[in-house]
Amino acid sequence: MADYKLGKLIIEGKTKKVYELANYPTLCLLESKDRITAGDGAKSHALEGKATISTSTNNKVFGLLNQAGVKTAFIKPAGPKAFIAKKCEMVPIEWVTRRQATGSFLKRHPGVPEGYRFNPPLQETFYKDDANHDPQWSDQQIISAGFHLSGIKITKDEVDIMKRTTLLVFEILEKAWAVRNCALIDMKIEFGVDADGEILVADIIDSDSWRLWPCGDKKLMKDKQVYRDLSNVTQQNLETVKCNFQWVEEQLDYVTQAPTPSVVILMGSPSDEAHCQEIAKHATALGLKAQLRVCSAHKGTEDTLNILAEYEGSGENVVLIAVAGRSNGLGPVLSGNTVLPVINSPPLRSDNIERSVWSSLDVPSGLGCTTVVHPEGAALAAAQIHAMHNHLVWARLRAKQLSNFVSLKRADVKLRKL
Repeated sequence: MADYKLGKLIIEGKTKKVYELANYPTLCLLESKDRITAGDGAKSHALEGKATISTSTNNKVFGLLNQAGVKTAFIKPAGPKAFIAKKCEMVPIEWVTRRQATGSFLKRHPGVPEGYRFNPPLQETFYKDDANHDPQWSDQQIISAGFHLSGIKITKDEVDIMKRTTLLVFEILEKAWAVRNCALIDMKIEFGVDADGEILVADIIDSDSWRLWPCGDKKLMKDKQVYRDLSNVTQQNLETVKCNFQWVEEQLDYVTQAPTPSVVILMGSPSDEAHCQEIAKHATALGLKAQLRVCSAHKGTEDTLNILAEYEGSGENVVLIAVAGRSNGLGPVLSGNTVLPVINSPPLRSDNIERSVWSSLDVPSGLGCTTVVHPEGAALAAAQIHAMHNHLVWARLRAKQLSNFVSLKRADVKLRKL
């Protein structure tokens, strides 16, 4: 906090305070309170230590989202009970995603059994209004409200972006929690618009934000629902709730980490290095560890097989990309001598396009190497293979898909205004 001068209080809620930063007008500081509430504040208790647990939980969750490439307001921690974020005008809507039916959904939809599974996840929106118990709103109501925030009007386009982002956040955290055999049942998030007009995942995400059932068993729940269900709150009850929150915070150390998988890019000639470097650039951006090697299946078969043996015996998760044109023997030789995934990515030149592509496509029977021409596509194909077993790579791929959606949406908006 030495670099930040605390300014005036912007807003104080039931469980947090938000301050201006006098020397950073586009940033703010969010400070959590040692307090737990439920029922729009109707139930409220002091809970010593909750602020520290909540802040640490929030920092780890937003760290994971930022690492994946999701646009958030979170910047950095600022002591045990606070963090720095971009200052936003908040969209007064709670965005809820549900994988299983429970809680208020069952009350609003009698006849649906608890645990009913939504595929794809169900999305709901609620207008933030404590006096009226946060009524459920439709997309049409949000659009018709005409919210203007930081110079941006919330239209159908912005709602579409927030809905897609909400789903992405849920699915990233659902995948992450599955690593610890925990089912993410539902969760809520909020959005803000920063000074640049960027829509960001904002506010706080902690154990107040979701339902989390270890082993998929409701009886083992570790979220705020334990507190909501208490008819008589004792100090021992509160300690149980705090221990649950602490358990969640500790488990996040495991779900925010994963081994960095490898992609080995083997070129048949040093002249193909530029093509290989382009693959490596895209692979690295997707969270893969890229390594370049030079070997020729035709001129140095034994050396090629020795290099292959290095990676087969490494114990790492490896995808091989063979870069060879004209007469591609590299990909087929690799594929015929390993069970590791092999992707052909022939470097195309104007004088050999047909031969290069065909030699990679027309491989002998019994071989399973695939062919992807463009460097970015080859890196994406390798990442998709790794994503089957690595939730962090999976998260980056999904965030990239969202980025593509947002880019197209904004391009469409721009053209409509011409």
